[in-house]
Amino acid sequence: MTIKQILLALIVPGTWGLGFTLSKIGMFNFPPMMLMSMRFAIAAMILIWFTKPPWPYMKQIFMISLIGATIQYGFVYYGLKGLDASTAVIVVQLEAPFLALMGTVLLKEKFGWKRAIGMAAAFVGVGVIAGEPRLEGNLIYVFLVAFAALLWSFGQIMVRRLKQVQGVTLLAWVSVIASIQMMIASLLFESGHQEALEAATLLDWSIVVYLGVIMTAIGYSVWYHLVANCDVTLLSPFLMLTPVTAIIAGIFLLDEVFTTPMAIGSVMVLCGVGSTTINWKQIFAEKQQS
Repeated sequence: MTIKQILLALIVPGTWGLGFTLSKIGMFNFPPMMLMSMRFAIAAMILIWFTKPPWPYMKQIFMISLIGATIQYGFVYYGLKGLDASTAVIVVQLEAPFLALMGTVLLKEKFGWKRAIGMAAAFVGVGVIAGEPRLEGNLIYVFLVAFAALLWSFGQIMVRRLKQVQGVTLLAWVSVIASIQMMIASLLFESGHQEALEAATLLDWSIVVYLGVIMTAIGYSVWYHLVANCDVTLLSPFLMLTPVTAIIAGIFLLDEVFTTPMAIGSVMVLCGVGSTTINWKQIFAEKQQS
């Protein structure tokens, strides 16, 4: 990777991790699905100017939007509403072990004992976090986030099967469709929309703009650019910085407390995710060649 690519790769976990924490702040005023609908609508209005509608694949994109975005984000953000951002962002990391499992079951990919150990470590780490006394009575929110991670992995399998559509094009039209789906869901299941709009401050709208422009349109576009030009094995370690950014942001912006059980559980989860997603032999081999 070049210096420019490394700097771009550092932007991704920074924007995503901060966005995760800012989402919790945004939900102090906006209902979760309403907030996500506005986020994806802003991203869609930016991205559709750079892509053409992939009409033959709209049915698949609709299902990806429904499962991998609308329903998945619904579970994530309702879970986040009841948890510290620090706790939720660690539980979200179960996406990687779930994706490895889904790849084995649905795509017949090789699993291997290292992935099995990594998956076990990640789930035990989440168990350590969930066992914290202060989470007693809030385990339903942990379950919501964990289930969202499972839905995300299923959505990614659907994306992998849709190889005919480029990443940014897919992001643009998932944003278009998901924003509509999320707003319909918000109107059906949430209330207080007018009150939220009337009460919104400059900070609230700044968060909405950040989520739509920086986190989604720019963050994901940078990520897809890197995926198209770099080895994914080299990119995977950078994603492990996302929870670090979110935890730091949670401590400074929300006065969250990072406890010892959370630290132990986080290390176990991140180690599990690392062994599940990163091919360390390939990374070391490429470094030696360079």
